[in-house]
Order: sequence, then structure tokens, then C-alpha cells
Amino acid sequence: MRAKIRGTSVRPRLSVFRSNRHVIAQLIDDDAGKTLVFATDMEIAAGKKKSAKGETLRIRAEKIGRHLAEKSKKLKIEVVVFDRGGYAYHGIVKAVAEGARKGGLQL
Repeated sequence: MRAKIRGTSVRPRLSVFRSNRHVIAQLIDDDAGKTLVFATDMEIAAGKKKSAKGETLRIRAEKIGRHLAEKSKKLKIEVVVFDRGGYAYHGIVKAVAEGARKGGLQL
């Protein structure tokens, strides 16, 4: 998959990793080999005193996408290449992409 998808400094790769409990999204510049922006559900939950009752991982995934988009705007990144990391494009992975789009990123 990553042989086809490659991120640059102008158009970095939005990589999504999900586990049973957490979701991680990051923007990667493959030419330089650096992570530009990083967002996780643990980072978002740290700002709250208590998570909302009934908040599912899918809802948190959408918030991660928005949070990542806000961080990337500070670095003046507006266009990215989406890397679903081998996961099917539905559920949590799709929610991250939708959140990033709502935050202003172009995938």
C-alpha cells in the first residue's frame, strides 16, 4: 500500500492507526522521514475532566480528524494524501477522514 501512497512536504500522508481502544492519526512527510502533526484520542481526552457518557470510538475518531486538521492549519497544510493503513474504509477510519474534511483538510 505504501509503495503507491507517498507523502511530501507540500502534500503529506495522513496515516491512520486504530486499535481496540485507541485511534492515532498523523501527517507524515515521507521525503524527509518526519512526522509533522500527531493526534490521538488520549490527547483529546486529557483536556476533559470526564468523557461524555456513551461516547464511542467512532465519535472520538471524528474529533481526532478535526483536531488534526486544526493543527495542520497552523503549519499551513491544507491538502493531504489519505493512507488508511490497510484497514477497510468504513467505521473508525472513515470517521477520521470525515472529521479531517470537516476541519478543512482536502483528502
